[in-house]
Amino acid sequence: MPTIEGKEGRVWIDEYVAKAGKQKDVVKGLRSLVRRTLAGCEEYVNPWKIPSFDSNGTVCGFMTGKEHVTFIFLRGAALPDPEGLLEGTGKSVRHVKVRTAADVKKPALKKLLVEAAKLNKREPMKGMKVDMNKRRDKVAKQ
Repeated sequence: MPTIEGKEGRVWIDEYVAKAGKQKDVVKGLRSLVRRTLAGCEEYVNPWKIPSFDSNGTVCGFMTGKEHVTFIFLRGAALPDPEGLLEGTGKSVRHVKVRTAADVKKPALKKLLVEAAKLNKREPMKGMKVDMNKRRDKVAKQ
């Protein structure tokens, strides 16, 4: 498991979740949704200290804010989004602002996760992606 600030990634994320304040239930719900939906995905902290999930490449991540949790899809611009949940104008990244634990239960959010994982399986990311094997190798050398 990759590490950050001398801690195992999962432990660091546990502490991040514990500090989420009024967004704690939303963060816990998102984390649970990703784990259930993407069986076998690996949870890690990216170099920008964003809790993230890898399944043949980074699929998503989350950041807490005062009024919502930003649920980030690294390849969101390529995802079908018939419900119009995705926001953003970047070349590839899109996000969903998740405000309540009830928002986590929206079927459209789960569909985005499934589609993002399918896209990674079909066409693994190239370029600036921080590869899980590189993260594992770095940890092994420590």
